[in-house]
Amino acid sequence: MSTEIKKVEGITKESTQEMIDRALEIYPDKAKKKRVPHLAPNEGEGACVKSNRKTIPGVMSARGCAYAGAKGVVWGPIRDMVHVSHGPVGCGYYSWGTRRNLMSGINGVDQFAMQFTSDFQEKDIVYGGDKKLKTLLQEAKELFPLAKGISVLSECPVGLIGDDINSVAKASAKELDIPIIPCNCEGFRGVSQSLGHHISNDTIRDYIIETREFPEPIGPYDIALIGEYNIGGDAWSTKPLLEECGFNVKSVWTGDGEMEKIAATHQVKLNVIHCYRSMNYMCKVMEEKYGIPWIELNFFGPTKIRNSLRKLAELFDDTIKEKVEAVIAKYDPLMQAVIDEYKPRLERKKVMLYVGGLRPRHTVNAYEDLGMAVVGSGYEFAHGDDYERTSPEMPEATVIYDDITEYEFEQFADTLKPDLIGSGIKEKYLFQKMGIPFRQMHSWDYSGPYHGYKGFPTFARDVDMAINSPTWSLVKAPF
Repeated sequence: MSTEIKKVEGITKESTQEMIDRALEIYPDKAKKKRVPHLAPNEGEGACVKSNRKTIPGVMSARGCAYAGAKGVVWGPIRDMVHVSHGPVGCGYYSWGTRRNLMSGINGVDQFAMQFTSDFQEKDIVYGGDKKLKTLLQEAKELFPLAKGISVLSECPVGLIGDDINSVAKASAKELDIPIIPCNCEGFRGVSQSLGHHISNDTIRDYIIETREFPEPIGPYDIALIGEYNIGGDAWSTKPLLEECGFNVKSVWTGDGEMEKIAATHQVKLNVIHCYRSMNYMCKVMEEKYGIPWIELNFFGPTKIRNSLRKLAELFDDTIKEKVEAVIAKYDPLMQAVIDEYKPRLERKKVMLYVGGLRPRHTVNAYEDLGMAVVGSGYEFAHGDDYERTSPEMPEATVIYDDITEYEFEQFADTLKPDLIGSGIKEKYLFQKMGIPFRQMHSWDYSGPYHGYKGFPTFARDVDMAINSPTWSLVKAPF
């Protein structure tokens, strides 16, 4: 975390609070009262806003649901399995089409994005879809005999009508001689997609972990990369970097992951977690059950990469420490060349961030490496410990917002006049129409990778292209 308090010229606690108060004036008293705890100036430590609360009815939210967290985030990226969306086809295509979890597809299951769905119709709602699910599982096994397992992820109607996916999965697993994992992740459950992460982790714990072992001998530098989803090829940047430092990355959760390697993760010496929100549960479970320690690291931007690698090396011997220093010495000049190229065009530019998971805090220093300042940050489905980790990374008194509404986001942008907004898919076109450069920080706007030394040049290039494109001279902003 930052060791000194960062400040942005012109931003004070009073000015930020005044901006928040103005944005809240339009709300009825009841809605205003509920929104007040979710907006605050950054205090530098602790969680200054409340989080993990239900969205106020009638106030638009950009959140995903529990099903999206389970299918789109945790289970979907595992490449050697078939992932079945049990319910209507729409939700399945939503979870299939909004993330870029790249897969190498070496085993014949997932060379390209596929959607397996039970395609609920009205008669399935009336009479139940258990028989349809059983048939689907048989067909999936026949079509993809190389699959190592099948996950069954339930959508909202399945929970409402009471389909028993657990018994169907259990019977079919025995009949087909393949692991079939039921995941009761109906979208209406919980506050946001965060519960879907938790439910998925529980099913991995109950059905997968400790059912396999690594074929090769256990070594002192065996680690697992947790909470890495290979968005735009990020895992293909981070995993080789860790291996160059002397570590043996035995499994990746779950980007381009493999069920059989995930199942053997109980044998590693350390879990390295990237996305804390989605996978901290599993790290804590493995620490309690198997005695595996874990560490949270940040691979966005050279400053955080350098700090993270050294922090990781401190847990190992001098051999690893020497290799880590050699890797840092190798890449530092290359990263400085990137900074020298882009910083003159990006220095003193302001950014506002709003994404679901870890990125509103993890990318702060990456922007700062390029001379930029992050003046607003928040999450769609964070918990209190996420904001505790965010506050020290953000400049003093900058605005922190939880589950922000579109109206509030627009008002803050109107006041702060950012040079760039980095957010999710749903906000992109709104702010581009407002004449504000935008980077889609959910799945890298069809670019990437952004992680690691390989990803930082791509990140810098994309930010520069977004901000300094001549296109914006043709768009009249509303402010």
